[in-house]
Amino acid sequence: MTLEALVFDVDGTLADTERDGHRVAFNAAFAEAGLDWHWDEPLYSKLLSVAGGVERMVYYARQRGWAAPDGEMLARLKSIHRAKTAHYVRHVASGGIALRPGIARLLGEARAAGLRLAIATTTTRENVHALLEATLGASSIGWFASIGTAAEVPLKKPDPAVYQWVLTELGLPATRAIAFEDTRNGLLAATGAGLRCIVTPTSCSIEEDFTGAATTLVDLDHHPTRTGDVVTLDDVRGWAVAPD
Repeated sequence: MTLEALVFDVDGTLADTERDGHRVAFNAAFAEAGLDWHWDEPLYSKLLSVAGGVERMVYYARQRGWAAPDGEMLARLKSIHRAKTAHYVRHVASGGIALRPGIARLLGEARAAGLRLAIATTTTRENVHALLEATLGASSIGWFASIGTAAEVPLKKPDPAVYQWVLTELGLPATRAIAFEDTRNGLLAATGAGLRCIVTPTSCSIEEDFTGAATTLVDLDHHPTRTGDVVTLDDVRGWAVAPD
């Protein structure tokens, strides 16, 4: 099997955006909307089991006993989410979020080797572009042969739809690509599309079950068995091959 593409999740995988990025932006939007909601780190880690920002707010609103009609509730929360996105984009643009260790290096290795890059996320395209531009430069958006977001696929992870969409865009079978994720929902989405998956958990997801991953790493700068060594493209090629 020849590996032809690397497919990356965004939030938590390219950068640890959740705790000090999205969470902070949610809280700013809540305050701006006059809500008494505040998501601290332990609560937010639990809420991340609900995929999608609007869906997460709907879930929390129901936990708080909101009695507003569904349509009215959804309209208000969508408005708050738009404000949250604006807060997040400004935070990222100011340099508030860094890529996780080894990401920029591995992207460079893959490009030099002629592999294609892709993104499979269910966040907004605006969030993806903001992160790429702030961390890798405006031209980096063109590095990715396919960028699947919530605009292309409304179904959230663990549904495999966004990975299936990206593979179709790439014109590749799942056996010729490998995914990078940081959560169990992401792992299930990738493997549900037939992809092998490398998992790099964050502090928000470290306690989750990653059974079925090709490997689980601290990050791409820490090889799991070679002390002091980084994860290379050759390592990734090895994990892309299913064991007999």
